Amino acid sequence: MKYSIDTYRLYSNEKIFTFTIRLRVTMKAEVDIDVLRKSANTAIRRYPYFAQEVVLGDDGGYKLITNHRAIVVLETPEKLPDLCTDEVNKHLLYIDCKGKDIFFNISHSLCGGKGMMPWVMTTVYQYVTDKYGVVLKAPDIRKPDSELLPGEADEPSIDMLPDEEPIYEHKSKQPVVMTRDYLNGMYNPFKRDPNYYQFTFDQKDIMGFARDNDASVASFFLMTLAMALNKVLPEKYKVIGGEIAHFPGASIGLPNCHSDLLTHAFIDYDREYFKYDTEKLGTLTRSQIILQTDPSVTAYQLRKLFTLWEELDKIEGLKNKRAFYESHDPSRGKDAGHGTFISNYTGKMEWGEVADYVESYFAMVDGHLLLEALSMHNKIFLSFMQLIKEPKYVNAFCEVLEELKIPYKKEGPFPNIRPRHQIPQE
Repeated sequence: MKYSIDTYRLYSNEKIFTFTIRLRVTMKAEVDIDVLRKSANTAIRRYPYFAQEVVLGDDGGYKLITNHRAIVVLETPEKLPDLCTDEVNKHLLYIDCKGKDIFFNISHSLCGGKGMMPWVMTTVYQYVTDKYGVVLKAPDIRKPDSELLPGEADEPSIDMLPDEEPIYEHKSKQPVVMTRDYLNGMYNPFKRDPNYYQFTFDQKDIMGFARDNDASVASFFLMTLAMALNKVLPEKYKVIGGEIAHFPGASIGLPNCHSDLLTHAFIDYDREYFKYDTEKLGTLTRSQIILQTDPSVTAYQLRKLFTLWEELDKIEGLKNKRAFYESHDPSRGKDAGHGTFISNYTGKMEWGEVADYVESYFAMVDGHLLLEALSMHNKIFLSFMQLIKEPKYVNAFCEVLEELKIPYKKEGPFPNIRPRHQIPQE
């Protein structure tokens, strides 16, 4: 490919959906913005692939160049500045803070949750070190002066993908996609109200249930939200579909790659399945994830994505490139897979002694009925995101948790407000 794979999502149309990630880290003490500013600019040295600026290439394509300006850290304003503006020194990321909260904002083009979290953890580690003058045991956090991991900044390519037939191809049962909710959430100014709830769980409760029901953390949240929707969706909808993102870096020899290189697994729940016991539902969910994350299956998905990007490279002119991407957007086009909801889990994160200074952390992205689960020490933190303020879904989710005897703490709703991009248009 002609350009970095970290550029291609920049062609996305942001009129409705915003392709940024905002992560809220709540500390146990008030945040010192002056210390945080120093720490953030120390930490970014560890992540040169994030210190970037967007310019136009000779064919009108988006190109990344090194940005030597400081990372901006500001008090959380009433209106968030957009990425790539002068206000944030043209960066594709910045940080804001208020009270005990630190908010990390970054372009989804640069990374997904798995790629973002090391930067967040390094910054928080450095902040605690600078603020309190302590030496912390956190062996799994990447220190500002540490070397890049093998392949961390490498660019995956189509040549790395296994060239074999997928062992499995998901045939969609055409699950309900909640069209009315999406239309209201996208176009109706009286209904659109992007928001999220924060759920906190003890890890042992989730893991205990997973162990007893042939499940995992990832499959637990897929099956519980599906069970919740089974309570509230009309019977005329015969299938409820779950969707989960998967990072396939290890299968192409780049387990440390930062890029937003994701494939997706789909679990279609026939309404009859909810008559099963939870162990059978757990087995069904987990087995589908295993099948659809097999290297042959993920390579098949990635090959289509790389082919799309190579076609985009052949087009001249930014306007033409953006038009091509909009009509072929892999997340929206006619060939895109869709679930009724999405549930993602970034995986276990080892914060070490830094966890003693952090109360919680939650991720925010765009989507209706979208769960993002994160872990730290003995806790799991879940964001429950919606495009409209309709409590029946989250209430049903709580009802299922109570039926399964899973204790939880719920907070919110909070507004899901994130910055957009302001990138060159000509």
